[in-house]
Amino acid sequence: MEVGAPTKAPVHLWIVGIVSLLWNAFGALDYTMSQMRNPDWLAMFTESMLAYLESFPAWANAAWAFGVWGALLGSLLLLIRSRYAYWSFAVSLAGLFAATIYQNIISPAPADMTTPGMIAMNVGIWAIAIALLVYSYRMQAKGVLK
Repeated sequence: MEVGAPTKAPVHLWIVGIVSLLWNAFGALDYTMSQMRNPDWLAMFTESMLAYLESFPAWANAAWAFGVWGALLGSLLLLIRSRYAYWSFAVSLAGLFAATIYQNIISPAPADMTTPGMIAMNVGIWAIAIALLVYSYRMQAKGVLK
């Protein structure tokens, strides 16, 4: 390969990019519908979940937004092979961290939001967010992301 020539994108980049885009698009949908107080979306929430959502201070909502939109942007940047995908995923992880601090330490979530299924979902969100950060870093280091 000649110096400065772009590195060919491996097939797994497209697979990871598309799957992460779909995953993060769902997070963006959840955030948008929750913030817009869409009655059909909120119908699946219990009264205590709704009260908890209403109690979020602006900074916790901002952290949630950075987590969601940073991840969605990161997925898009991954698909266009931008080195900024890593930084977008890093912003997303910082938002997730701040939101997690709020939801688990500052103002713990109600019992119906701490079921084994909800805990598993949160662990999955963290695992995927970290994996996307590491993946984008590795793709950048290999010269796949420019």
